[in-house]
Amino acid sequence: MSARVDEEEEKLAEGTLISHLLELRDRIVRAMIGVLLLFIPAVIWRNELFSVLVDPLLRELKEGGQPIATGVLSPFIAPIKLAFFTALFVAMPWVLYQAWAFVAPGLYRKEKRFAVPLLVSSIVLFSVGTAVAYFVAFPAAFHFLGTIAPEEIAQMPDINEYVTFALTTFFAFGVAFEIPVVVVLLTLTGLVSVDKLRVARGYVVIGVFVAAAVLTPPDPLSQILMAIPMWLLYEGGVLMARLLGREKKEDA
Repeated sequence: MSARVDEEEEKLAEGTLISHLLELRDRIVRAMIGVLLLFIPAVIWRNELFSVLVDPLLRELKEGGQPIATGVLSPFIAPIKLAFFTALFVAMPWVLYQAWAFVAPGLYRKEKRFAVPLLVSSIVLFSVGTAVAYFVAFPAAFHFLGTIAPEEIAQMPDINEYVTFALTTFFAFGVAFEIPVVVVLLTLTGLVSVDKLRVARGYVVIGVFVAAAVLTPPDPLSQILMAIPMWLLYEGGVLMARLLGREKKEDA
């Protein structure tokens, strides 16, 4: 009797695992289809997207300077790379929704109540971070670099390197602006208390300036433009975590 029960439980666990794997596969396929559908128009308008991306650089280049292609395939690879990451960025809400739909059935109702605002906040904050990089950090960085460059040097950046640099900077600013979400998650899961976050404020200030120095272009203005928002977002995350902690205690 016991052997039969164990066998039935093993078959049930195996069936559950297979069903989860099939569900995960379906969610991944749906996410990829969403990215592909957006990739097609992005490829069609790849040159227009590249013109928008390179505009902050062109405004600050010295007279006679212009982007160049040092590789044979660079004029083709750079716009295609930009088109793919543009499609991925635009499709990110859909991709995250698929991840949420896969995880949501295993969450409690209270966990879902916190998860949905955090999911939406992460998308909004990442978008705000990339916008700050494009509209604020890029003009400041390129102006600074153009100012300190000797007059004898003609600025002719490679387009492939520029696209890689721009996408890396966008990602860095987007991730940096996720600090409030990370802080709230750490406190809600009980890994870190709000009091410890407040005590560690001095170390956090040093850490954000070090991170900004590593992630941004090598000019002090860009580092400040990233470090100060990161610090303010950290303080906002601590405040939000404290408010959520009070609400959690009241519910308890």
